[in-house]
Amino acid sequence: MATSYKNKPSDKGPFYHGTKADLQVGDLLIAGNQSNYKSELKMNHIYFTALVNGAGLAAALAKGEGSERVYIVEPTGSFENDPNVTDKKFPGNPTRSYRSRSPLKIVGEVTEWMKQTPEQIQKWREKLANNNGEVIN
Repeated sequence: MATSYKNKPSDKGPFYHGTKADLQVGDLLIAGNQSNYKSELKMNHIYFTALVNGAGLAAALAKGEGSERVYIVEPTGSFENDPNVTDKKFPGNPTRSYRSRSPLKIVGEVTEWMKQTPEQIQKWREKLANNNGEVIN
């Protein structure tokens, strides 16, 4: 049986959230929106990472027509390791991916990260489209 890393985050940040939404410092990101990857799924958590390039990839894959944005965020409540990657794909959370039911407060924005090429983004989209695995929501 795989070890669960839920409720054991040891990361202190900084933390990042990638999106195409145009937001401001002080805004809150909240759970309850549609998934960027499975449109029929309403998300019970807000997701974030301690890896700026991971947030950049999430921004590239996010729905919407806006520019890719990576925000520096602070959790306003408790958070846990993202079980969609830690328990299923990468035990121990090397992707430094987290989720929370509490809002994330935007405290800044990053303007430079390693951006994916259009070809790389297309490969990620195809991989996500072919992923029939269960999402732990």
